[in-house]
Amino acid sequence: MEPSLAERWMNEGRLSALARLRDAGSYMPCASVEPPVTYPAWCTCVTGVNPGRHGIFDFTEMVPGAYAIRFVNSTDRRAPALWDILSAAGKRVAVLGVPGTYPPSPVNGFMVSGFDSPVATSIDRSFVYPQDLYDSVKEWRFADFQESDIGEGWHDMALARLLAKIEVKERIACDLLAHEPWDFFMVVFGETDTVSHHFWLFHDPASPRHRPGHETAIRQVYERLDKTVGHLIETAGEGVTVGVCSDHGFGGAGTGVVHLNNWLAEHGYLQFSLATDSLLKRLALAVAPARMRGPLFRRFRSLATRAESQSRFAGLDWSQTTAFSEELNYFPSIRVNLRGREPNGLVAQEDYDPFCHDLCAKLESWTPVKKAWRGDELFHGPHVANAPDIMVELALENGYSHSCLRSRGGLPFRRIQAHEHLGGKERGMNGNHRPVGVLFLSKQTPCGAARLEDIAPTVLAELGVAAPPMDGTSLLDPPAAGESVTVPSTTVVYSPAEEAEVERRLRELGYFE
Repeated sequence: MEPSLAERWMNEGRLSALARLRDAGSYMPCASVEPPVTYPAWCTCVTGVNPGRHGIFDFTEMVPGAYAIRFVNSTDRRAPALWDILSAAGKRVAVLGVPGTYPPSPVNGFMVSGFDSPVATSIDRSFVYPQDLYDSVKEWRFADFQESDIGEGWHDMALARLLAKIEVKERIACDLLAHEPWDFFMVVFGETDTVSHHFWLFHDPASPRHRPGHETAIRQVYERLDKTVGHLIETAGEGVTVGVCSDHGFGGAGTGVVHLNNWLAEHGYLQFSLATDSLLKRLALAVAPARMRGPLFRRFRSLATRAESQSRFAGLDWSQTTAFSEELNYFPSIRVNLRGREPNGLVAQEDYDPFCHDLCAKLESWTPVKKAWRGDELFHGPHVANAPDIMVELALENGYSHSCLRSRGGLPFRRIQAHEHLGGKERGMNGNHRPVGVLFLSKQTPCGAARLEDIAPTVLAELGVAAPPMDGTSLLDPPAAGESVTVPSTTVVYSPAEEAEVERRLRELGYFE
């Protein structure tokens, strides 16, 4: 949820349920993690700690000793979530659709996993704890349409499906909420994110990508979800503390495109090889119908996993490369080809700090870059080493964000053409995340602003449950002191088939260009 839109439409009388929360309780901006990425942001929201402590920085992490990635899941989170702490305290919890919850935890209540899970257009029994709840929630849907190859009529279809999904999810959530007097009930609706990624250029007449049509699409989704908030509050009944938060805000994308690897090559940090992509992957995507890609990836799972790593890291001459980027639009970052960590590392350990300092300074002298951060500048905790070496914050141009897209050779910066304005695969989204979201509370608080780290300690203080050490603080009452909750150390690693399916789904959602 974007604060400027929430405020405008509340003041116009269009978001009555949220306005009632604001007027009777509290409303404030809520800072996300940096950069504002869905997976680590929700993990921070439910743990009260920064990614350096919970260990999740993205949907993926590098495989030690290889130029390859693996997809992370809930068992990679190294800090207890609200439902872990509350279950241990004997509280009844209900968790529905929260990112970063697959596989589901054995909570004192129920859990239905979020959209980042394998086969994630709809759910199967593996998404649900306990599994005998499956028949009650089997209609729960995530984005059940691809978001990459956008053509004629796509937006009509997408908006209709988004609105229909909200109705189904609201019904399921209200039925479950009414089932028993839960101590803690949390549900995530992702439709405001999806509609903002794809409809911002219609909504915003000042956007450099603007075109007519679908001007009210974003507002329609906000209004429909406002009704959902009202129905959930009504279902919960009296004496319930209500909070509404978003993991980030939103804004428009401009016409500028940054190709980080081309910049690194131009400045002598990287050299391309003759191989530019994974032939296997390009052939598979070219000839396989969309409906068959999931089954094919599962059937040829080892090839699919190898193909995805090749698509990210092929085309680089590691013997001549000291720094490289995965060029992810939602998470621009750079990794150092470090000796002793990467298979063909070139930068010596003793040169790492001055190397990063020099690279950050050069990046910040480039107009499209606002700030280049070292991982240990943004994060703190025992898992900072899992973060990329450098996070790149792209500058806004007249209030609109640049896109970071993958390229193998060519200009470091270019302008997209009119036919690319809609966005989608290889063009970026026309709406992008912003670092400040919203927080509503049904109780008054003296605080004028919040961080995602404050959500978990606020919930625990309100429920009178002792909190382990957290980075955030309660926005209502002083948090109770307590001992740390032990997090199981067992990690569930996705199979190659699950890896391929998660990659396919996130690619269709536009995360991987």
